[in-house]
Amino acid sequence: MKKRIEYTKEEIKIFKKLNSPAKIQDFLNSLPFNFEEKGDTCMSPREVLKVGKAHCMEGAMFAGAVLEFHGEKPLVMDLRSSTKPFDFDHIIAVYKKFGCYGAISKTNHAVLRYREPVYKTIRELVLSYFHEYFLNSNGQKTLREYTKPFDLNFFNTLEWRTSDKNLFEIPSHLDDVKHYPILNSQQIKHLRKADPIEIEAGKIVEYKK
Repeated sequence: MKKRIEYTKEEIKIFKKLNSPAKIQDFLNSLPFNFEEKGDTCMSPREVLKVGKAHCMEGAMFAGAVLEFHGEKPLVMDLRSSTKPFDFDHIIAVYKKFGCYGAISKTNHAVLRYREPVYKTIRELVLSYFHEYFLNSNGQKTLREYTKPFDLNFFNTLEWRTSDKNLFEIPSHLDDVKHYPILNSQQIKHLRKADPIEIEAGKIVEYKK
């Protein structure tokens, strides 16, 4: 039997208002980006509301909790980037509507954001991020692999929705689960770099550090 989740009255009030993926995304956009000035964090949805900021992992878990509150599964995915050249992975929350997949994403950039539920498969959803996933320093496209949607209920023993502790076990586990390649070696070898105007657009940020 699933343990009853003890949300506060204020948390329930906020969650009730966020009754669509679009509203969840709008709320996440309203939160300043978590630059982790005092060290690495992986906050629960409760701590995100307390502190009032989030990075991509924290935003994905928050979105998962709210989707679950409204009857959906709390699903997240890891988008894995290259190591040579190095780029950061990105975590998104996944939802399904009208028989198609969409995504909720917390990012500080003009790219790698929300996805409408128009993608028939998870691979289609992932590939929608491919051309905008590049390094601003040189325009190299870096998205390489992805996981299947992962149910955060796997971490219920950590009390991932309400814990006051950092939940580093979650991104660590996501990094360890099976990833599916997007490209073969020949495709990687012949990738064209992003255009200069795309690189300039990629430098736009929502919140200043």
